[in-house]
Amino acid sequence: MTPFSADKPLANLATWAGFAAMCLGMFMAILDIQVVVTSLAVIQEALGIGADRMSWIQTAYLIAEIIAIPLTGLFIRTLGIKRSFIIALAVFTLASIACAVSFDFASLIAARVVQGFAGGVLIPLVFAAVFLLFPRESQPLATTIAGMVAVLAPTLGPIVGGWITETTSWHWLFLINVLPGLIAIAVAALSFASEPRDLGRLRHLDWLALICLALALAAFEIALKQAPDDGWLSGTVLGLLAATAILAGFFIRRTLLGSAPVVDIRLLGRRNFAAGCILSFALGAALFGMVYLMPVFLSFVRGHGPLRIGEIMLVTGAAQLLMAPLAVQLEKYVDARFLTVIGFTVFAIGLALSMGQSADTDYNEMFWPQVIRGASVMLCLLAPTHIALVGLASHEIGDGSSLFNMMRNLGGAIGISLIDTVMFSRGPQYAEILTDKLKAGDPATLDLFGLTPQDIEGGLDSMRLLDLVPDLEKQSLVMSINDAWMILAAIVIVALAALLFVRKADSPSPGIAPLH
Repeated sequence: MTPFSADKPLANLATWAGFAAMCLGMFMAILDIQVVVTSLAVIQEALGIGADRMSWIQTAYLIAEIIAIPLTGLFIRTLGIKRSFIIALAVFTLASIACAVSFDFASLIAARVVQGFAGGVLIPLVFAAVFLLFPRESQPLATTIAGMVAVLAPTLGPIVGGWITETTSWHWLFLINVLPGLIAIAVAALSFASEPRDLGRLRHLDWLALICLALALAAFEIALKQAPDDGWLSGTVLGLLAATAILAGFFIRRTLLGSAPVVDIRLLGRRNFAAGCILSFALGAALFGMVYLMPVFLSFVRGHGPLRIGEIMLVTGAAQLLMAPLAVQLEKYVDARFLTVIGFTVFAIGLALSMGQSADTDYNEMFWPQVIRGASVMLCLLAPTHIALVGLASHEIGDGSSLFNMMRNLGGAIGISLIDTVMFSRGPQYAEILTDKLKAGDPATLDLFGLTPQDIEGGLDSMRLLDLVPDLEKQSLVMSINDAWMILAAIVIVALAALLFVRKADSPSPGIAPLH
């Protein structure tokens, strides 16, 4: 078994086996989000859920997940990595079974909340384990494996979900977690030595601050969900954002003044860690946004089903796998700041290459942008992780990993909300612009719709315009999606400014020190 001690900081077989089990748990937690997205309509029909409530199947999971992520450091300090992982994965597996046997909307949402909370713990646990289990020379490889799993899961989600939807029942969207969950629990139990518990921390925990943190994150997630539909200036959204600010302010005040904080936000006062979190936020916005935009385009513009969408998106995953060995070597010998510049710049180029999509864009046109994004995203994850966490002491790793991963998820939530806002607001605007150009006989616009000047002699009557509505909606959606790609590319480039505040961190990570 692997002891959590600095006496013999060697990454033996048990260490790697336990870490692989942790990565499997994280993979399941991330995969579950995207797998379920592809089959929401099937679940809706099976359980008789109204269309206006369907999105809560995902929102409930995401809210619970974002609340759990910053608490992972507390769980590590109280229970240790081994117990935290086994308990979290056991709860996740049981909740998956509960989702599969749910019989109505309420039972499914309740199970998804529990599943999301447990899944949220699994993600930062893995990145904390990189610095707590491995010596300095093994950390680049461990970080690469964790990063590859984290970015492959959402890429593989559509094809896995599509295959399950087309070949089995929706119950297996959740039941696929059971066997891997049991295997990962068994491997972790056998691989890791037990750690001392410190349950006394719970007696001194600031429970009021914990409640404020949970409510603030929940209010913010709901605000982001409602904003594209209701508008950012609607009473509901403004009220939720105001509640978020008040609760977050109260949490920050109590955390900075208290002696037993829920999560050590003082880490954000360190230049390298704060810069790494900014980069993680930007990567989350771009990565989650990318995985969200491609299925939207391929489904609503190209008319592809879930399985075909997954097949097209596999290009990104293949590029990630091929780049991983090189990323490990580069991370060992090249300054993390330089790798960040290269990774983020190339990733932004890959995003920008999708800005010129047309309604005819498909696999061939998407191939090279996907290759470029897939090849660069590993550097985008590895280097900022190094910048943020390598200088932290062992007792700070848990909170550091929690905050770092929370920023990536917050970036993803905000990025998707911005994308929806752009599509809902710019889409109708583009439709009006295209309509005006058609009426004016603009040659380029006529060609876009397969028309000639002779087709509109005498003007476009209302019946002819009605016939063009489906094409107008499709073209305006394409144009708004292109705007969204541009925004994602801009976010990635702007985030590089955070590197101006980064100091070079070459000191070996103290993460192999004892956990207590």
